[in-house]
Amino acid sequence: QLEKIDMIDFADCIVLNKFETKGAKDAVRDVRKQYRRSREIFDPEVSDEGLPVYGTIASRFNDPGVTALYCGIMSKLNEGSGGRWTTNLEDPGLRVSPNRDAIVPPSRIRYLAEIAETVRAYKAHAADQVGLARRRSALRIAAGEVPEAEDALLARAEVVERQLDARSIELLEDWPALSEAYRQSVFTYTVRGRDIAVETTCESLAGIAVPRVALPRTEDQAEILRFRLLENLPGSFPYTAGLFPFRRSAEAPKRMFAGEGPPKRTNDRFHLLCEGESANRLSTAFDSVTLYGEDPHERPDIWGKVGESGVSVCTLEDMKILYGGFDLCAPNTSVSMTINGPAPILLAMFFNTAIDQQVARWTEAEGREPTKREFDEIAEKTVRVVRGTVQADILKEDQAQNTCIFNAEFGLKMMGDIQQWFIDHAVRNYYSVSISGYHIAEAGANPISQTAFTLANGFTLVEYYRSRGMDIDAFAPNLSFFFSNGLDPEYTVIGRVARRIWAVAMRDRYEGNERSQKLKYHIQTSGRSLHAQEIDFNDIRTTLQALIAWNDNCNSLHTNAYDEAITTPTPESVRRAMAIQLIIQQEFGLAKGENSLQGSYLIEELTELVEEAILDEFERISDRGGVLGAMERQYQRSKIQEESLLYEHRKHDGSLPVVGINTFLNPDGISMASDDDSMELRRATPEEKDGQIEALRSFQGADPSSEEALRRLQDVALAGGNIFGELMHTTRVASLGQISKALYQVGGRYRRNM
Repeated sequence: QLEKIDMIDFADCIVLNKFETKGAKDAVRDVRKQYRRSREIFDPEVSDEGLPVYGTIASRFNDPGVTALYCGIMSKLNEGSGGRWTTNLEDPGLRVSPNRDAIVPPSRIRYLAEIAETVRAYKAHAADQVGLARRRSALRIAAGEVPEAEDALLARAEVVERQLDARSIELLEDWPALSEAYRQSVFTYTVRGRDIAVETTCESLAGIAVPRVALPRTEDQAEILRFRLLENLPGSFPYTAGLFPFRRSAEAPKRMFAGEGPPKRTNDRFHLLCEGESANRLSTAFDSVTLYGEDPHERPDIWGKVGESGVSVCTLEDMKILYGGFDLCAPNTSVSMTINGPAPILLAMFFNTAIDQQVARWTEAEGREPTKREFDEIAEKTVRVVRGTVQADILKEDQAQNTCIFNAEFGLKMMGDIQQWFIDHAVRNYYSVSISGYHIAEAGANPISQTAFTLANGFTLVEYYRSRGMDIDAFAPNLSFFFSNGLDPEYTVIGRVARRIWAVAMRDRYEGNERSQKLKYHIQTSGRSLHAQEIDFNDIRTTLQALIAWNDNCNSLHTNAYDEAITTPTPESVRRAMAIQLIIQQEFGLAKGENSLQGSYLIEELTELVEEAILDEFERISDRGGVLGAMERQYQRSKIQEESLLYEHRKHDGSLPVVGINTFLNPDGISMASDDDSMELRRATPEEKDGQIEALRSFQGADPSSEEALRRLQDVALAGGNIFGELMHTTRVASLGQISKALYQVGGRYRRNM
């Protein structure tokens, strides 16, 4: 193309961008060759590397190829201007970027298409095995009915049986004993080497023993095999019905969600929500100042948002106040943090908070401060037992939610650093990322797109972490997922479908072990389905959405408060939201059973339809270069916007009935019940905002080593070291805003692809 328009003949510098792509090296070689011919540079003393042909990766911050180009342009300008142009950037001494490693290697760019092929192959194999089992049964039955042909029929049955694979035979032979075990009063199974005995029935008020897990009543071998290959009992591959044989009785999957004002006020709300509970499952919402990696400040656009719609946290001291009074290492405590862009910084603060708790206990018990070695031992033990989740999902931020602050590639680098640090320090009980579809749904995606995009993002992280040399079984158990539940029919089965796709792909494509095959996910009822009109009706929607999640054996559940459509929830509305879960779990009779969706023709049909639609979406994303290639083309964002527009259009033209909005309207007009006085009390007061700023400045002035710590953090980032490991030190002396600014200088700010 350059030859056609004579550009090679006249250009001072020639730039080939996207140098990380396949064929880039060949392109540079060919352009250099043509540059020599057009300039008649045949002197072997002039090396190819000395020609003004540059290979750049402009999408990467601080790319050496771009720096070389900049210095080359400065040199050309100075040739004609007497050397008036200066720069403090050093010429890297090369012409092409040496950092050509892509997040997903070019050889793995078809990973989503391969996963779709793997899942379809598994289902095709299952259908083939079911057909063989049916033929074997038919031949055996015929042999009993036709004595004169018995030997020939049984011989043919043996031929068919040899075509059944070992797993199918094992599943069929194991079924009678497994069924009998479930019919006993107590069932025992093993988790991580520990035997767990559970009662298999719950007695109703009328005295009926309701089975917690109901088994298929068929005796047909083919139907049993179909059930075991595609559904199976909860806790068995492919985990369609659930990850564990039975639900935990000691800890219901409900979360206590809070976040408002300064840390102390949110801490008070946590203690109120956990009062009388056997487990403290804390879920934290941060204010927008924190979400964007800033410190509280008097600047009007910041000051007005401090402590609004979330809690303000900018220092390690804030984090200690936020979770004060909770033993973060207790087995009944779990902490979830809804934070993305600055997630590595907040996570380091959280781990340091947990460590300092245990150090304080040790000091009190021993009557002295621990030595450096003892401190390190306490820290190592702490991070191995602390439980919880940090969202940290940069991919869905770019696609849907927009709280991106760092360069996307740098953000992914820090996600990988967190996971590598988890592996190095044997962190097993904390999830390094919550791969989130909730915000994709809130931005307007339908349930198919939400689930497909979320799973695709998860598989992208799998490919990235593997490209960094991580073993699949070392990191996959630290991945978790987060979905929204609306009222569309597909939401009833997204958990079933996601578990099956993940399990089959992880086993058959990535060769992951049993723990890696288990997709753990949190459900939040749909915030988008909450409406400001007739807000009392929101509880009805939330109840149905929570019931869908409970029936599908979600691992964690948050129910929205009915007044979240207009304000931060009141204590009264949060109590009602928690009651929705408790009534389903403790009063709703069918909830005594743990696989109520199995055996339904409609559920099975929906499962197949939704699964196939998701695999089709995988292929569309794969055709665009995988998740990252599709993001560069704005595919996910455009699709989400189109689906959002369709929903809003149908809602407003009345073709999509929404009770209280466009049908069954209130004859008295719009009702938006709210107590303005109580709403005002829930906002951060000017005194609380100023108090946060004062506390921040006190923290920043307490340790003079902060500047040195920030420089050390930048050096680690520039050298390609583990940024999260260094953040464990930096967060002890520097604030969130200070750290964000330091990282911007070496990692770059977020810039949307155009």
